[in-house]
Amino acid sequence: MKQLPNIFTLLNLFFGCIAIVFILQNGMVPVTDQNGELVLMLPEKIYWASAFIGIAAVIDFLDGLVARMLNLSSEMGKQLDSLADVVSFGVAPGIIIYQFLRLAYAQQEDGMEISSLWLLPAFIVPCAGAFRLGRFNLDKEQSFGFKGVPIPAAGLLIASFPLIYWYSNSTIAIRLMLSPWFWYALIIVIAYLMICTLPMMALKFKGLSFKNDLPKFILVGIAVVAGVIFHWLAVPVVFVAYVALSLAMPGYARGSKATNEDFAANSVQ
Repeated sequence: MKQLPNIFTLLNLFFGCIAIVFILQNGMVPVTDQNGELVLMLPEKIYWASAFIGIAAVIDFLDGLVARMLNLSSEMGKQLDSLADVVSFGVAPGIIIYQFLRLAYAQQEDGMEISSLWLLPAFIVPCAGAFRLGRFNLDKEQSFGFKGVPIPAAGLLIASFPLIYWYSNSTIAIRLMLSPWFWYALIIVIAYLMICTLPMMALKFKGLSFKNDLPKFILVGIAVVAGVIFHWLAVPVVFVAYVALSLAMPGYARGSKATNEDFAANSVQ
């Protein structure tokens, strides 16, 4: 029984590994240039990686919740949780960016002849996530607020892009994702938000008090409206809203008590 939370944590890692398989799968669809010549083979079902990263996020929420309910929290569990998170929400999203950078360059003349060095910045994201997790494990000052954007939030944001690319009707969004400069900008922004020390609010409601949880209720409202209007594009909208509300209302971020167990239970490492 005492290993139950750790089993949930390992399931998080398990589904993160499955996500990587779908990102690198053998089944591919051809992408051709304007002359009809094959220039790239893109993973046919990369969007399934998004689904498994989402499942990993649910499991990440449950492992801490189970640990607290059964009073089985441990230092081992915290360390294991970080190791799983760096794969599911760092490595897997980093490879998603890598694949989209390949696709973006394939649209350009002689794009397939570029050096692989232009694709390697994708792995700055998992490096930044690992740094953030390591700092959290050592930082005793995060008992009443979070420093930087949680790695699951960053991972889920990146995981939304395959779904947006395959299922969105937004021409603007698709054109953006076919530009390597969009991905470089995203890498810089996401990496900075994870390693910075800006206060970010916890996502745990405190007794559903409107006064104590005002920005969270606002965020829920934005999520519902954005989901109805924008569908999968709602994920980036909610992410931006989360960061904006945290920065606009720093008192809520600094005043939200969050122990290590709370952190894991709410998937906000």
